[in-house]
Amino acid sequence: MHAHTHTSLQPSLVRCINTPVLQLKVQIHAKLWQFVVCIFLALGTHFGKVFLLDIQGNVTQKYEISSVKINQISLDDSGEHVGICSEDGKVQVFGLYTREGFHENFDCPIKVVALHPQFSKSNNKQFVTGGNKLLLYERNWLNRWKMSTLHEGEGTITNIKWRANLIAWANNVGVKIYDISSKQRITNVLRDNTTLRPDMYPCSLCWKDNAILIIGWGSSVKICVVKERDPTEMRDLPSRYVEIVSAFETEFFISGLAPLADQLVTLYYVQENSDHMEEFRARPRLDIIQPLPESCEEISSDALTVRNFQENECRDYKLEHSEGESLFYIISPKDIVVAKERDQDDHVDWLLEKKKYEVGQKIGMAYINHLVEKGDYDTAARKCQKVLGKNMDLWENEVYRFKTIGQLKAISQYLPRGDLRLRPAIYEMILHEFLKTDYEGFATLIREWPGELYNNMTIVQAVTDHLKNDPTNSILLTTLAELYTYDQRYDRALEIYLRLRHKDVYQLIHKHNLFSSIDDKIVLLMDFDKEKAVDMLLDNEDKISKCLCWSFSQYLHKLFKRDHHKGQKYHERQISLYAEYDRPNLLPFLRDSTHCPLEKALEICQQRHFVEETVFLLSRMGNCRRALQMIMEELGDVDKAIEFAKEQDDAELWEDLISYSIDKPPFITGLLNNIGTHVDPILLIHRIKEGMEIPNLRDSLVKILQDYNLQILLREGCKKILVADSLSLLQKMNRTQMRGVRVDEENICESCHVTILPSDTAQPFSVVVFHCRHMFHKECLPSSGTVRLCGQYCNICSAKRRGPGSGILEMKK
Repeated sequence: MHAHTHTSLQPSLVRCINTPVLQLKVQIHAKLWQFVVCIFLALGTHFGKVFLLDIQGNVTQKYEISSVKINQISLDDSGEHVGICSEDGKVQVFGLYTREGFHENFDCPIKVVALHPQFSKSNNKQFVTGGNKLLLYERNWLNRWKMSTLHEGEGTITNIKWRANLIAWANNVGVKIYDISSKQRITNVLRDNTTLRPDMYPCSLCWKDNAILIIGWGSSVKICVVKERDPTEMRDLPSRYVEIVSAFETEFFISGLAPLADQLVTLYYVQENSDHMEEFRARPRLDIIQPLPESCEEISSDALTVRNFQENECRDYKLEHSEGESLFYIISPKDIVVAKERDQDDHVDWLLEKKKYEVGQKIGMAYINHLVEKGDYDTAARKCQKVLGKNMDLWENEVYRFKTIGQLKAISQYLPRGDLRLRPAIYEMILHEFLKTDYEGFATLIREWPGELYNNMTIVQAVTDHLKNDPTNSILLTTLAELYTYDQRYDRALEIYLRLRHKDVYQLIHKHNLFSSIDDKIVLLMDFDKEKAVDMLLDNEDKISKCLCWSFSQYLHKLFKRDHHKGQKYHERQISLYAEYDRPNLLPFLRDSTHCPLEKALEICQQRHFVEETVFLLSRMGNCRRALQMIMEELGDVDKAIEFAKEQDDAELWEDLISYSIDKPPFITGLLNNIGTHVDPILLIHRIKEGMEIPNLRDSLVKILQDYNLQILLREGCKKILVADSLSLLQKMNRTQMRGVRVDEENICESCHVTILPSDTAQPFSVVVFHCRHMFHKECLPSSGTVRLCGQYCNICSAKRRGPGSGILEMKK
């Protein structure tokens, strides 16, 4: 971010973040709070949404509160509860991590809300709202909210700040403070400049501590101290009173105030005059001032560049601060700027930025020495980047100093490694140091440092020497492979990667086109990662040798024979491999595979003029007539054509076969010899032209007659067997139905569901039993005549169509 400084003095604050705010028109009421170690920012928008942002400006949570603008957001000290009010009169107080809450709709806009700083504690469930009245809400022991009016009648309340037991608020008349513990209003600080509209130039309130309130309004600043009243003077007066210890005017209008030790950070809205004496809105200013009883002293001033500052009003800026961290947040409709207090690091950076190199370097070296003496080696090494800059002599001196104190590791990550470099010996010295004590750190440097910084062969030899004592160390082996890669000795690197089963082996092969070097390593590659190896070979078929392609096709063939589904993703590529290297297995593969694309296979077979494979694919795709045509025209094999027609068992195919064969005597002979069992031979014989010579016609006709006689004999034999079986089964059924049926007390009548036998068997009774084993009392059937009319079949079985009814077995006594 660019900044304009009004003096040649170094600014006391440094801006570290400039974050766009959601690309929305944001209502500038945001609250930053620190909870444990988490800092977040709550922003309310003109569209009724509330966003929680982390320090980098990333949205972590979003709340839909209203459809109009959010006026105020308040958080308690713990950062666990939030209070929100909006222009349509909505007030919501709820826990960010709990479900408890307060929701109310008022009939007037609510401008401000403030939670008790200790709201998370059960005995401090209090908050205030400000619209036309200042209302206090307290939750009683019945868990109900009680409302009381603290103040009204002086216009709209525009700001509230709650600290400990003191509530400060501003309305159109001035600022008042209320003591919640004594339930008394203790002061009224009147507004100085009554010509300024309070809605355009709002009052800024800020508690420095539990007793000091800072008020900024227009261009006026007042510092008020709350003091305890002497008991002897109390009479009917409040127990506390307010003393204004400082009051002064500023050059510009105040948009925000925040304490910084005994000084003040002020955010100014600036209006300046152009050459034509016309007022225009300038960039806002962030100043640090030292308050005096009746004036102030400017310590530093910095103009901020924020987007659309030419369109912003005084009320569009807001200054919030994080207590204990000296962090300040300048919020505008389009940006959030985070500022922090400068330290010694920032002072050195500022000197170097202003090109005061000698002074900056002198102070910087003293600062580095101080850090080294203090034992903060990492910070000292990091500062070397700024302080030493491009002075290679100073860099080498510092490296040797860090070596002397045994802290080469601390400075290693900050060494120059761009266009300006130290001597290779310096980098080699550091690498040797890491190689002695820290293999992982050594590997990290090899990955991060360009290979040109040091003598590669020297480091390779050093690593090789260490591997003699620890030959299986994976870190050293991986690093050695990387060094070989830098040195373009890819075959050595490939061997190490394969030995380690390292994931980068395939990347190395692809990147450096090492396909000619993997003929004798294919087994290792397959053993390491079968899927990646297969994908690599398939994608680079044109780059590998034919011998390797054949071996690979054999591997896929064996994989397919073992399990037709295991390598299904490779079936498409297998078609071309079979076609090129192993055609005899292509047709069996096409028959057995359910995953290869038929269109692709057909295209390959047609290009290579593989007739048998093409015939199979055409038939499988449903184009049987075209397949039959290819058999007859291209193969000229009548037996295969007949066999194909038999497999398909389609009358139209037989018709096509007869039509094609009718003028070809050899085909007619084949048809006469084989057609008898599928098509009536008379159809073929009638279509043979008179005078056509047909080889072996007599033998063919004799065979047809023999086949016919054989069919007659088969039919007669089948008829005899069928009659004999039918008679045998009829006799068996008759014997079964003639057997007796057991009737006892456990059987029931299927009509009345009463036991079929009477309790007194001495009395006469009549029972009807069907062969299906359904039983009825005779009197339960419609009538004896009906039974006979029904053909003596069981009514239940006849209704359910459960097979043949049975004759009646009547039992009387």
